[in-house]
Parts: sequence; structure tokens; C-alpha cells
Amino acid sequence: MTTSGAFLAGSLAGRPAASRTTTAGVTSAGAPVRIGTVALTVRDLDTVSRFYQQVIGLAPIETGAGFARLGVGETVLLELRHNPAAPLASPRAAGLFHTAFLLPSRIDLAQWLLHAAEQRAPLQGASDHLVSEAIYLADPEGNGIEVYWDRPSETWAWRDGMVEMATLQLDLNGLAATAKTRDWAGLPDGSLIGHVHLQVGALDLSDRFYAGLLGLDVVCRYPGATFLSSGGYHHHIGTNIWNSRGAPVRSEPTTGLAEVELVTNADIFDAVRSRLSPEQATEAGRSRLPLRDPWGTPITLVSR
Repeated sequence: MTTSGAFLAGSLAGRPAASRTTTAGVTSAGAPVRIGTVALTVRDLDTVSRFYQQVIGLAPIETGAGFARLGVGETVLLELRHNPAAPLASPRAAGLFHTAFLLPSRIDLAQWLLHAAEQRAPLQGASDHLVSEAIYLADPEGNGIEVYWDRPSETWAWRDGMVEMATLQLDLNGLAATAKTRDWAGLPDGSLIGHVHLQVGALDLSDRFYAGLLGLDVVCRYPGATFLSSGGYHHHIGTNIWNSRGAPVRSEPTTGLAEVELVTNADIFDAVRSRLSPEQATEAGRSRLPLRDPWGTPITLVSR
């Protein structure tokens, strides 16, 4: 696996998206770089898989010895990798903060909220982020989850290349009142993983990897956190040090985040590969480039 190192382009690290302005029609899925499949290592495959199906609303797409792939329609969003001997990841370690499932509309989020209440899912929070409305919870092994919808991008406020985001109280009763039906048949078509939020050991070093190497734009700085995106989205990757400041390289194996797949086009794929050392570049396949951030979190770039 290619690791982070001297290839990082310091002149690019942490650069803001200076040209970004309020624009209609911006979506997570329509960006040049977007989230593909997220993989988790779990100790109890049956229990965790059942949770993501019954509570979150994913459908089984492929199962086998030691794994389950879940998603929407024919699209795999989440892969669960079974390792019953893996120690539970420390909440202070680098790795996953949450996987964020993006629903197509506010009505979809409201209907999921009613479903979650019927399932007695233990919600951990709910926030209005200005660009989105989000509900938070965790799976049975402590992996963080966000379920959210985006406000139309023409309502997002940008200044000097930075998008305005906040953490305000979300009116859950008002949200629930917009649901049109209590019927639930799983996550609707068009649902996807809109972003992934990571715990890291230091924000400057994280910027050097996610902005400097991967070429993502820094679009928001928040106390203890940085948000990066592609194509004018509010964020595809979040990084924070709220629990993990100074965290060392991750121990393996542990439960938790096993891999984040970033899907892009051939031009961006080749541009990232060009920033690697010759030895590292030779490890890349024609369409898959396995990397690790400075804390050992596997990030795989996929060209499609």
C-alpha cells in the first residue's frame, strides 16, 4: 500500500477554493471527486449488517464468507469486513468520525426519522448546518453515522472561497411533520454516501495529504476541524482533532474504518499519481491507487 510521505506538495496544502461562489445544481455525486464505497472492519458481522439494513435502510447486494456489501439498488455503499478478533477501536484514535448517508430530499429525511423512532434507534444528535440538516447516531460497534439531506446549493453562502456552515439546533418535530407517509421501504433511490468525516492527529498534516496530494479544496475551517471538497460541494471529507489530537499511526487490526474509496476521472487520477515518487507511482494500478493518510487510514482513489 502506498503511504503518505515526501510526495506531499506543500505549496498546495491547505489552499482555499478561491473561485467558489453560490451556484445552483451542485451535488456531492456530481463532483469530480466523490465518495464511493466505505469499508468497515466489524467483529459481529450479522449484528452490524442487520443494523444497517433495519435502521439505516441499506439493502444486501452481495454476501460471502467474512463480508457483506450493502447499498441502494445495485450500488454498493458500505462493505462490512468480518474480523471477530479485532480489538475495538479507541474513540481517541485516528480513523472514522462518521459515515454520512445523503438522502435526496427533506421529506426522505423526515420519513427516515419516523422510521428510526419506530426502531427505537438511539439518536445522538441533530443539527442544522445551514447547507444541510443532519441526524447523528452510531452502529452497534460505535461507528459514527450521519443521515442528512442537502439544502439546494444556490442557498449556500460562500465568501472568499469558503462556505458558511454552522451547528444549530434542528427542529426534529418540524422535520417529522413534513413526512408524507409512515411507510418505509429502505433508503430511496439516489441515496449515497455524501461525505466521510475523519479523526486525525493534526490538521496541518491532514491538509497536506487531502489538499496537497489529493487536490481537494479547503472550503471551511471550524474550530478543531477542516472541511474539504471537490466541485464546489460543501464537503466530501471532514477532518477533526476533537477527540484525536496528537493521535499516532493507527494500530492494525482494529474495528472501525477499513477503507474509503474516492471515485474520480482519469485526469485527476493521473494528476494525483504524478505527485507520487516514481517508486510509489509504480504501485498504482490502471484504475486503482491505494494510499494511506498520515495516520494509516486507507484511502483508495478509483478512476471510472
